Amino acid sequence: MKKKKFDMSTTRALTMGFALIILLGSLLLMLPCASRNGDTRYLDALFTATSATCVTGLIVADTYQHWTLFGQLVILMLIQIGGLGFMTIGVYISVLLRKKIGLKERESIHESVSTLQLAGVVRLVRFIIRGTFIVEAIGAILLAIRFIPSRGVAKGIYYGIFHSISAFCNAGFDLMGDKEAFSSFVAFEDDIIVNVTIMALIIIGGIGFIVWDDVKRNKLHFRKYLLHTKIVVFTTAVLVVGGALLFLVIENNATLAGMSMKGKILGAFFSSVTARTAGFNTTDTGALTHAGKLLTMVLMFIGGSSGSTAGGIKTTTLVVAFCFAIAMIKRTQGSNLFGRRLEEETLKKANAVIIINLSLACIAAFVIFAVQDMDFADVFFEVFSAIGTVGMTTGITRDLTTVSKLVIILLMYCGRLGSLSFALTFAQKKIVAPVQQPVEKIVVG
Repeated sequence: MKKKKFDMSTTRALTMGFALIILLGSLLLMLPCASRNGDTRYLDALFTATSATCVTGLIVADTYQHWTLFGQLVILMLIQIGGLGFMTIGVYISVLLRKKIGLKERESIHESVSTLQLAGVVRLVRFIIRGTFIVEAIGAILLAIRFIPSRGVAKGIYYGIFHSISAFCNAGFDLMGDKEAFSSFVAFEDDIIVNVTIMALIIIGGIGFIVWDDVKRNKLHFRKYLLHTKIVVFTTAVLVVGGALLFLVIENNATLAGMSMKGKILGAFFSSVTARTAGFNTTDTGALTHAGKLLTMVLMFIGGSSGSTAGGIKTTTLVVAFCFAIAMIKRTQGSNLFGRRLEEETLKKANAVIIINLSLACIAAFVIFAVQDMDFADVFFEVFSAIGTVGMTTGITRDLTTVSKLVIILLMYCGRLGSLSFALTFAQKKIVAPVQQPVEKIVVG
C-alpha cells in the first residue's frame, strides 16, 4: 500500500520554523560562554530567545549585564532572523547559490512577507535583503557617531550596529546597561541624532516591505500607490503625530516634566513611535500616568503594518474595521477608501484578528492574575506589550513567576506569527459543505 505523502502547509511550516529557531537560540544561550556568571535558567534562556526571535524586547535580565559578547551576538542573530523571517533569508541564500526557487518556496515567501500576489516574490526578497542592509548600515553609522565619544571606537561601532539592527527589526533590545541596568535610551532623551535615527529605523522597519517596493517604483507619486500603501502611509502619519501630541499633553507634568522643550517634543514623538512595537524608551515607562499607559496600550495593540518587522493587529486591520463600522452607521453599500472598494473577506479577517488578539490578551491577563497578585494596569500593559511584540514594560517582567513567563512566551510567539495564522495552524483544510444550513436572523448590537 502506497504511503500518503506528508504535505505541510506554509502556515504550519512557518509556525514550526520559528519554534525550532527559538529552541536553538535558547540552547545557545544556555551555554556557559553566553552569560557572564556562566549559569542561566533554561526558562530565562527560552524567554530571551523567544523575545529576540519574536522581535519583542521583554527581558528578564539586563542584556548587557547578564549576557557576554557571545550571548549578545546570539540575541542579535535571532533578532535579525526574526525581523526578516527565516524564509526570506533562506530564499535569498538559495538565490545567491543559484538554486532554483520552486512554487512551494515562493508560496512560503508570499505567506511570510504578506505580499499581495505570488508573482515577483523572488525579486522582492532581493530588494528586502539589500534594502535592509543599506538602512541598517546607515543607522549604524549615525548611531556610532554618538556612541564612539563615550564608549570608544570599537565599542561605539558595535553599539551602533547592535542598536541599528534592533531598532530596524522593532526588537527593543539595548546594551545601555553598561551605564545603568534597564535604562534603555533615557540618557539620550534630548539627543536629536539618537532619537531621530532610532525613530526613523523603527518607522522604516514597521511600514512593511510591500510599501518599500511600492514607494521605490512610484517614488513620491501618492496617487499611483497601491491602496495598501496609501492606508499604511496615511495611518502611520496620523498615529505618530496624533500619539505624540497626546503624549505631550498627557505627560507634560509627569514623565516629561523637567525637560527642555526640545526634550519634551523628542520624548513625546519617541513615546508615540516606540509604542508601536519597538520597545525602547527615553522616559520612565513605569512612571507613566494612567492616561499615558492607556494610550501606550492602544498604540501597542495597533502595532505596525502588515508584512513588516512590527507586530500588533496592524494599521490596515484597524482602518478596515473602522471603515466598515462607518459604512454600517451611514447605511451605505460596501466600504470605499481612496477611490477603491474594500472586500468583504478583508473585513472578516480584520474582525477575526482583533477578536483573537483581544481574547488572547484577556485570557493571558486572567491566568497571570490567578497565579500572582499584581497591579491591574501593569499586567494588562505587559500582555498587550507581549502580544503586540512591543517590549515595553512597567517593570514587572522580572517579577513574573514560571507560569506567568510561559504565558508571556506564548503571547510573544503568537504575536510574531500573527494570532490568526497561529490559530489556522490547528485548523483543518477548508471544507465547503454541499448543503448549507437555513438562515435565521438574530438581534445584534
